[in-house]
Amino acid sequence: MDTFNSLSPEIQQHLKQIAKTSGLPQTDESHEQLAVAWKDKETIFEKTLADNKLLDMAFYGRAEPRGALVLTWSGSIINIGPLVDGNRRCEYTSIGLRADVPPAATDEASELSADLEVDEPVQFLRGPIKTSSPVYKIAIASEALEPEAEEAMLTQVSQDLAEDFATVNKTVIG
Repeated sequence: MDTFNSLSPEIQQHLKQIAKTSGLPQTDESHEQLAVAWKDKETIFEKTLADNKLLDMAFYGRAEPRGALVLTWSGSIINIGPLVDGNRRCEYTSIGLRADVPPAATDEASELSADLEVDEPVQFLRGPIKTSSPVYKIAIASEALEPEAEEAMLTQVSQDLAEDFATVNKTVIG
């Protein structure tokens, strides 16, 4: 339980809930497996931010013209495209273990209902989901990009992360 115990109480509780909704046994071993996977995903996310020159932010305004990449407490990825004509293309990718959320969803004309802040859920007026798990990390491009280039970059990065996270699930959880 070393890895599990190293996580914040909020993340621990969230992982226990994931164990319930994913059908994993409610044991210390399951919780430790989820914690190891979560830490691996956190490491992958942070390396991906550095490799793609994305900046870690604590706040993202709903009217921000740039896009963002979000990692939630559950390990889900939300790609929030740049604001174009009042809308954003948003993609949600689940951690692949939960039975209570869609594995992936996209909405071409999404609208955030509130600013994004670490430890608060992402909420949409229109979007691929209504509400996410609380936000763990928010990242934005470090340099100004044209909306099309930024959307393409965020989409590629989120797809790469989803593939890497799926590999973690297979190798750590089975």
